[in-house]
Amino acid sequence: MPLVMDRDPSEIREPGPREDRYARRARECRDAPPPSFEIGLVNNMPDAALAGTERRIAELLDAVARDRVVTLKRYSLPGISRSEQGRQYLSRGYSDINDLWSRHFDALIVTGTEPLTPDLRAETYWDSLTEVLDWAADHVASTMLSCLAAHGAVLHFDGISRHALGDKCLGVFDHARMSDHALTRNLGARLRIPHSRCNEVREDALISCGYRILTKSADAGVDMFVKQRKTSLFVHFQGHPEYGRGVLLSEYKRDIGRFLRGERTVYPSMPLGYFDAAATEALNIFQQQALAHPYPDTLAGFPDALAASRLTNPWRSSAMHIFGNWLSYLGERRMDARAPAGWRGTMARA
Repeated sequence: MPLVMDRDPSEIREPGPREDRYARRARECRDAPPPSFEIGLVNNMPDAALAGTERRIAELLDAVARDRVVTLKRYSLPGISRSEQGRQYLSRGYSDINDLWSRHFDALIVTGTEPLTPDLRAETYWDSLTEVLDWAADHVASTMLSCLAAHGAVLHFDGISRHALGDKCLGVFDHARMSDHALTRNLGARLRIPHSRCNEVREDALISCGYRILTKSADAGVDMFVKQRKTSLFVHFQGHPEYGRGVLLSEYKRDIGRFLRGERTVYPSMPLGYFDAAATEALNIFQQQALAHPYPDTLAGFPDALAASRLTNPWRSSAMHIFGNWLSYLGERRMDARAPAGWRGTMARA
């Protein structure tokens, strides 16, 4: 017959006070290794933004990890046009996307890239993107998608098309928290988030397909929205909480350069809610000069230093709350999966 005992043999000690069962469990938790998360990053940003995007996401995760260990493994979609410099960067530490299928990850982050066609399904990387999305829906607890990747996901799964904007949505916008959710825990009722996009998906289409809107702006529209897919909570952003304070300045200057080289016909609009009065005045003066002398060498007079010196990052705190809540959600999902069947679903209800 098997030996049946009414207590853990480790509780049998030499004469002396026996350690309380609950105290022992607490001690074991303290002595246990810190929780760890394996996260895949599918970084699809253009060459000039590859390293910066990777660094900023890693910095955000590191800032909110606390006692958790986060391991980030990097990928990029095939089919994205790359310069030799971009290919060399990817060759140093990025894995082939086919490596993803045999890996176990807790979560996946998929960034956007600059669209080249009006229809996302015509992009050269579309088949690779949808393969990643389908895999994520079955294999990770949560999938975080920004900008074009979010637009691609809602198009692929629900047939929701994006709509071209009359002018680029560029700037830092006020948002309202629209729903209580694990991801909005401890967020203020209002937050500021940067956006940089020429297209949007609309709230009515999202709601009709079962998405839950978490944050939105009166000026920029919906930002964060979620939907459960099989095993994975898909978290979508139309904005960019991961942006550093100087990214919108770089993008604005890039678009001015395109205008001066004749690659676009209209001088780009200045980012809204981003520059202070002194930087705005200097940039308006430069715009007058550029319109009077629309030649590539005019860009040498762009007031980089003045504009950069006056920038702030008012969305950093909100971004940290969102990423911290996301890691907590992953931890709750893991605990929920390990709980007895009757307890499941109590820890991480979205």
